[in-house]
Amino acid sequence: MDNCLFCKIIKGEVPSNKVYEDDFVYAFRDIQPMAPVHVLMVPKVHISSVNDLTEDNADSVARIFAAAPNIAHQLGVDKSGYRIVSNCGEDAGQTVFHLHFHLFGGQKLKTEMC
Repeated sequence: MDNCLFCKIIKGEVPSNKVYEDDFVYAFRDIQPMAPVHVLMVPKVHISSVNDLTEDNADSVARIFAAAPNIAHQLGVDKSGYRIVSNCGEDAGQTVFHLHFHLFGGQKLKTEMC
């Protein structure tokens, strides 16, 4: 997508603080962190939201979740614990319409919404 911020980050057109990359997943630090560790994990293929997942592209989510333990280990939160969240739609707080998952850690996380 030409106007997608995350697509531009993946292409290197917009700078980011990359923490992980493979052929399918790109992960970078959130610019407005809500925890000591706050990373966004995105598929390299553009999918607007969870609502746009299909049998043809659902493997993107599997690849993100397969990368998550490596990312958590690299960032030192694999043993203490971390949370993975995805917002779907404006009412849920999605502000960038490229499927992404937030990985939070580095402190005791509140559980009100869990």
